[in-house]
Amino acid sequence: MKITHVETIVLHMPMQLDGPVPMQGGQARTSIDMLLVRIDTEAGVSGWGEGFGHRIWPATRAAIDTLIGPMCVGRDATAINALMHDLQRNLHGVGRTGPAMYALSAIDIALWDIAGKVANLPLYRLLGGSPRADLPAYASLLRYTTPEAVTRYTERALERGYRYLKLHQIDVASVKAAREVAGPAIPITIDTNCPWTVDEAIAMAHKFQEFNPMWLEEPVWPPEDHTGLARVRAAGGLAIAAGENATTADFKRMFDVGAVSYAQPSVTKVGGVTEMGKVMALAQAAGVSVVPHSAYFGPGLLASIHCIAAMPTESLVERYDCDFALNPLHDAIHPRDGRIAVPQGPGLGVEPDAQVIAQLRVR
Repeated sequence: MKITHVETIVLHMPMQLDGPVPMQGGQARTSIDMLLVRIDTEAGVSGWGEGFGHRIWPATRAAIDTLIGPMCVGRDATAINALMHDLQRNLHGVGRTGPAMYALSAIDIALWDIAGKVANLPLYRLLGGSPRADLPAYASLLRYTTPEAVTRYTERALERGYRYLKLHQIDVASVKAAREVAGPAIPITIDTNCPWTVDEAIAMAHKFQEFNPMWLEEPVWPPEDHTGLARVRAAGGLAIAAGENATTADFKRMFDVGAVSYAQPSVTKVGGVTEMGKVMALAQAAGVSVVPHSAYFGPGLLASIHCIAAMPTESLVERYDCDFALNPLHDAIHPRDGRIAVPQGPGLGVEPDAQVIAQLRVR
């Protein structure tokens, strides 16, 4: 089944905000961009993928349109391992992470969507998972500038039925505010996005201990300092999570030095479903739990759900706390009572809405 066409589509999705505006990189966050990839085949079967699109989509799109997409045309869409191996070998000179790997991730996800459609199986069953209707989701709150805003959005998440929460705060007052609203029984995690030295991270871990976080996420700059991260895990008194920007080789090094309690591969960054499976196997051998990063809303989120559903034991799905008037997957991205449905249709199980794509598309 030969690939005949690879198309990139960018969507601009304004957020619906009913309170304080979140921040990212020092700027107000009021919208999300989504980079979709559609792969068509000579058999008339098409697959959808998603490459990491936040802020970096022009580079990822260019990598697909000018280099990687043309390499795929004419190749067998069902020979995923061979194609991904060849692409990685051909592209190693342009880097093993960043836009090139985000592009490969999008291609890989679309190929697995095609594979599931050809087999007439939902992806998680194709990957060996047992029948599963839904999975627990956690509300991944954005970063806010005041404890009062954290209180507001924590209350909203609980009202929506979430029973697991993630904060993106780096101050004690905000974490305290969330814990006071959530009470002692709701697990809270703290994603700090790599702000501190090792010694600073250890000191902050000690300050956060009284709030009993489930994990402290990415506390060290740079994130590639796996040995430093292992020091924080050993001396900080908290479980450590990391890996949203890591490659498969990075995860092996993390596991070798004992850096993490929870591994967080991102399917739109790590190399798609194929590499996600490799990371999960490495983690299982190392005795590390896997809770994938999934701060996106398209085929990447669906692929994450399927990969988690294929695991032998239940794990959490990250649901970035954003509301949109329109999204191409409609209710498939919306948890209910703190759980998100596992799509049961072939492949990823949900087709993006063509009319919504036309409305949101960036030309």
